[in-house]
Amino acid sequence: MTSSLFSGYRCGHPFTKVEVVNEVYRRIPGLVLAAGLATTATLLATVLPVAGAPVLALVAGAAAGMRAETQMVDSGRFGPGLAWVRQHLLGAAIVLLGLGLPMHAVVTVGRETAVVLLGTLCAGAVAAVIVGRLLGMHRESTILIAAGTTICGASAIAAATAVMKPDRERVAYALGTIFVFNVTAVLAYPPLGRALGMSEEAFGLWAGTAINDTSSVFAAGIAFGPVAASFAVIVKLVRSLMIVPLCVGLHYAGSRPAAGSYAQAPLWRSIPLFVVLFLAASVVAGTGVLPPAWTTHLTTLSSWLVAAVLAAIGTSLTWRRLRAAGSRPLLFGGILAAVLALSALTLQLLTGWR
Repeated sequence: MTSSLFSGYRCGHPFTKVEVVNEVYRRIPGLVLAAGLATTATLLATVLPVAGAPVLALVAGAAAGMRAETQMVDSGRFGPGLAWVRQHLLGAAIVLLGLGLPMHAVVTVGRETAVVLLGTLCAGAVAAVIVGRLLGMHRESTILIAAGTTICGASAIAAATAVMKPDRERVAYALGTIFVFNVTAVLAYPPLGRALGMSEEAFGLWAGTAINDTSSVFAAGIAFGPVAASFAVIVKLVRSLMIVPLCVGLHYAGSRPAAGSYAQAPLWRSIPLFVVLFLAASVVAGTGVLPPAWTTHLTTLSSWLVAAVLAAIGTSLTWRRLRAAGSRPLLFGGILAAVLALSALTLQLLTGWR
C-alpha cells in the first residue's frame, strides 16, 4: 500500500477536518527538528566532507535525543513528526538518488570494472554470512552493516531500512559503524595507494569499490589526485546500482510464505515501488533531458532527505542502547571492510589494474 501524509481513515472511518488539523500540529515540532538538523548537517558537510551530511545528521540527532530523550519518544513532543519522517521520506530520497546515476555511465564503467566490482561484492557477501554467524550477530544488524559496507554506505542502509523496517537502534548503530570505517579509509587509503605504486585510475577503482559513502570516496580520491577522484566517484555510482537487487531480494525474502507452503506471490509484486522509480530516474538521467543544474539540485535534495531521516533515527539513540549493542557490530564492520579492501586489491592485480 502506498503511504501518504495522512491516510484519511482511522479504524475504517474518515478523519474529520479537526482531527487532520490536530495531526498536522502534532507533527510540526518533529518535522521542524528533523529539517533543522538535516540543514545544519548539510552545511557542516561542506567543511567536513570526510563525514558527509548523512552521518553528521545522525550524530546531531543522537546528541538531541540523548539531551531530551523523553521528548523524542513517539508520545513526546517531537515523536509524531520524527516517526513520520522515518517512515515516509526514505523512498523519495532513494528515487532522487537515481537522477545522479545516468544509465550510460553504469554501462560503460560497469563493463570495464565488472570483474572487480562483482567479485568484491561476492567476497563481501560470503564474509558477511560467515562472520555474522561466528559473532552471533542479529540478522537485521548483519544485513544493514553488510549492505552499507559492500554497496553504498548510508544510502544502502537507508534503502534496506525502507524495505526491512528494522529496529531504529540497529539502523543507527550500523550507520555509526560505517562512519568509523569511512573515516579510517579516507586517512589510510591514499598513503597505502602511493606505497603500492598505484596509478590514479587504479586507485580510483580501489577507492570506489572498497570505501563506503560517496563523500568519503571523493575525499580519498582528491587526496590521491584529480583523475583518481573522478574515476572513484563514477565507480561508486555504478556500485550504488546494486541497491536495486538488494531491495528486491530483501523484499522477496521478507514476503516468502512459511515453510511447507509453496503458494508465492508473483515476483513483480515483491518489487518495492521506490525501486522501480529509482531505475526510471536513472534512465531519465541518462537521456540528458534534465538540465545539469536540475540534476545537481535534485541530488542535493536527495542527500538532504536522507540526512533528515538519519537525524530522526539518531534521536532514538541512547547510551543504554549503545551499550546494549556491544562491540560485535563494530568488529563485524571492521572485518568486512578489510575483506572488501583486500579482495578488491587482489582482483585488480589479477585483471591488470595497477
